[in-house]
Amino acid sequence: MIEQDWIWGFVGGLVIGTAGAVYLLVNGRIMGASGILGGLVDGSGMRTMWERIAFIAGVILAPIPLYPLYKEVDTHITGNLLAIVAAGLLVGIGTRLANGCTSGHGVCGMSRLSLRGIVATVFYILAGGLTMVVFKHVLGVI
Repeated sequence: MIEQDWIWGFVGGLVIGTAGAVYLLVNGRIMGASGILGGLVDGSGMRTMWERIAFIAGVILAPIPLYPLYKEVDTHITGNLLAIVAAGLLVGIGTRLANGCTSGHGVCGMSRLSLRGIVATVFYILAGGLTMVVFKHVLGVI
């Protein structure tokens, strides 16, 4: 039998792409998750606070109805808490340096053929690959 886990990735990509398009059509702004959350954290997005909170709540709550389909999910995440914390900090720093994240640059920016989005996506993919090589093959922590 052929492995069919790729279908869930495909469906997830369709959902994220559709969400980005709907967000842009309804709000006239790019759906960048780090910018939406960052605007709440640094106070710059208080004018659209409830919209931002609704978006974040949706991201957190949307998987709940799918729980019956997934009794056990193997994420392949490391058990090394230090590596998980370091990864989160590195992603957070990277999104601030790049003025965006994978949803803003990778999904929405590239789909609009934004040069800034394309360049940012190339660099965060390269940085992620380099990080993986260092953490897994050099340091051996994941």
